[in-house]
Amino acid sequence: MLLTRHFIILKIFQSKQSETLMIDILSELLLRDLEKLKTEISSFKNEKKIWEISGEIKNSAGNLCLHLCGNLQHFIGAVLGNTGYIRNRDAEFSRKNVPLKELLSEIDNTAKAVEKTLKGLKEEKLQEIFPSNVFGDNMTTGFFLTHLATHLNYHLGQVNYHRRLVDI
Repeated sequence: MLLTRHFIILKIFQSKQSETLMIDILSELLLRDLEKLKTEISSFKNEKKIWEISGEIKNSAGNLCLHLCGNLQHFIGAVLGNTGYIRNRDAEFSRKNVPLKELLSEIDNTAKAVEKTLKGLKEEKLQEIFPSNVFGDNMTTGFFLTHLATHLNYHLGQVNYHRRLVDI
């Protein structure tokens, strides 16, 4: 049932985008939001505030940045693009005080992996089952790439809110 829904969602996207390939749309959205992540992280007036947490906010902007980069480099770069990237998800949340320059470099590396992988992906691949069973249920590559784009956007909003909350 869930797999059928994934195909239906993909067909809706495809029918609305007769001349623009879905892979191009996903690539554009992911790269746009990675650039926005770079802008958000660079916009902190005080670099130490990137790592600050406050009240119920348990993840710093820096850790969310590392998490987003690790997530995309793993699922798009390593799983789909065979980049060889080795993810350390625990470190995405446990590392602290990574210099701004290193965070920005990580975002750039992620954007390069996303762009290269998606540029080499054939449109038909979106209808195939994603090679890694992530949530205990088979899903199409198109559905999972859409999930990754929305996941990035969700955490990007958190980074923006975090910056406006703590960097005063």
